[in-house]
Amino acid sequence: MIIVATGAVSAATAALKFGINYGQIANNLPQPTQVSGLLQSLNVNRVKLYDADPAVLTAFSGTGVEFIVSNGDLNNLSDARSALAWVSQHVQPFLPSTRITCVVVGNEVLAPGGDPAAMQSLLPAMQAVHQAVADLGLGAQVSVSTAHSADVLAASYPPSSGAFREDLAPYVRPVLDFLAQAGSPFLLNAYPFFAYKASPATVSLPYVLFEPNPGVVDPATNLTYDNMLYAQIDAVYAAMNAVGHADIAVKISETGWPSKGDEDEVGATVQNAALYNGNLMKRIATGQGTPLKPDVPVDVFVFALFNEDMKPGPASERNYGLFYPNGTPVYNLGFDGASFSRSPTSTFSSSSRPTVRKKVPTAY
Repeated sequence: MIIVATGAVSAATAALKFGINYGQIANNLPQPTQVSGLLQSLNVNRVKLYDADPAVLTAFSGTGVEFIVSNGDLNNLSDARSALAWVSQHVQPFLPSTRITCVVVGNEVLAPGGDPAAMQSLLPAMQAVHQAVADLGLGAQVSVSTAHSADVLAASYPPSSGAFREDLAPYVRPVLDFLAQAGSPFLLNAYPFFAYKASPATVSLPYVLFEPNPGVVDPATNLTYDNMLYAQIDAVYAAMNAVGHADIAVKISETGWPSKGDEDEVGATVQNAALYNGNLMKRIATGQGTPLKPDVPVDVFVFALFNEDMKPGPASERNYGLFYPNGTPVYNLGFDGASFSRSPTSTFSSSSRPTVRKKVPTAY
């Protein structure tokens, strides 16, 4: 979908299944109108927001860019009237000029040690938003889902052994039933970086960076995996199949690699970030699926557009961006056509809960 990797990825091909996360947890970001111009110059046509910022949605009116918007206020959304009011205010007014295609309700809510109240509220909130979308006549345009971390899996290696955590089963299975009935995708936030960071002596760096490597064979299926991200996707397919759902698509709602980290964050370098995102973009542009689903092109949103100076957590959290806030690339991925006006800048920050990515050293 998004960016042209040097000399290898055509904009027309990459535009199909590649998107970008537009995080806003910073005090030095450009105005949404500037961002709109930048992304159009890069042929980016799919963007995921962590809220439903009206300034951003307005700035992209008429551009044809598809948006995923988010709301993590589960208690409020669980009420049907509140859900209807939110969709009426934050989604309906921008259609069809701005193409909103999905509402993400909550982010990584289902997790070991998670907030029980939030986990209990997740499905009712999704159902209420889905009903609100339908009541407003937007069901053909807007789907409803939620994003999960790989922590929902109890096992992911080999991919055929994929299984959801038993302690999360009371929440996961009803959500899967909802996704299947609504025709919505399972959204996965997957970061092979954390597997490498946790165990650099045993995790192959070429394997996590999409670089040439012998691959790993799943003994149950005899399928060969040459990268960890695709193994994680197939582990989710296996986990869903194990509970009776072969009818839900898996999409990567977040993935990326930091260009900088703390001293103990092994692998967080500009070189590795450029290899991960560049190789991923080239792979997506081929339209190739995973070993388990070879005919289903992988759908990916890369995190993130800009480095975010106010993001909490380790240094890596503030250095996932493809660009610095002044519009210059953090590393070369073939942004030759980029166009960016460097003034004025904005001081807004996201109203959504900042998410610190979790260590998931699985699916080796």
